Amino acid sequence: MPQPSSITPEYVIETVADFFGVNRSGLIGKSRARDIAFPRQVAMYLMRELGDLSLPRIGDELGGRDHTTVMYACEKVAELIETDDRIRRQILQLKGQLQSQAVCV
Repeated sequence: MPQPSSITPEYVIETVADFFGVNRSGLIGKSRARDIAFPRQVAMYLMRELGDLSLPRIGDELGGRDHTTVMYACEKVAELIETDDRIRRQILQLKGQLQSQAVCV
């Protein structure tokens, strides 16, 4: 199991952007379009779960968002994991990708 510090915010952003087929600047930008907003929420969730970062720090990494926005995103993704099999599989795949690469780094 990798140390949480080996999974950087930048690495999470790159991995999530690649996975969902969006560009990195989109995740950090101001767009509220669903095809950008959902991957951004997933990135927030994964940073919290795997990176052990504070809510304000995650908000800063993703374009200066408020910590309450990050909290909402983490709660929403956690709820979707419980209720949507497709999203649960996506999150598990992303977690696996992040953790396996972190071991290799």
